[in-house]
Amino acid sequence: MSDDARARALAYVAGHHVMTLATQGPDGPWAAAVFYAADGFRLVFLSAGHTRHAQNMAAFPRVAATIQEDYADWPAIQGIQLEGTVRQLAGAERDAAIDLFTERYPFLKRAVAAIVIALRRVNWYELRPERLYFVDNSRGFGHRDEITGLGAG
Repeated sequence: MSDDARARALAYVAGHHVMTLATQGPDGPWAAAVFYAADGFRLVFLSAGHTRHAQNMAAFPRVAATIQEDYADWPAIQGIQLEGTVRQLAGAERDAAIDLFTERYPFLKRAVAAIVIALRRVNWYELRPERLYFVDNSRGFGHRDEITGLGAG
């Protein structure tokens, strides 16, 4: 992996807002699109505890996710494929996740009281990738670089 691939992957993660989260649970596999905020490759997101993906993550914290656009031209396809572990945040870590999310989505600073209250009621999660690939068909059909050293941004 080149430093260039790492930088392009970080820029891609920072330049997008939604990841498709794939979970596994008692009723089988499930996928859900969630907004995220990134700190390097560490992703934070929120979800109500009663949702199927939240229930799945509570039972099986290993997940996979993708970040991509809806491309119409195969040679233009870029995106992130990853697998890792999710954990629910509490206390100061939860507060820091809310702050990171609010910085990423400034409209939340102006949100009505009901949304602010809802943000405090939902569960907050951190996804730490253990394996991550940056797909970039502009460098050749099916080209992907494995990004290592995921603990640092």
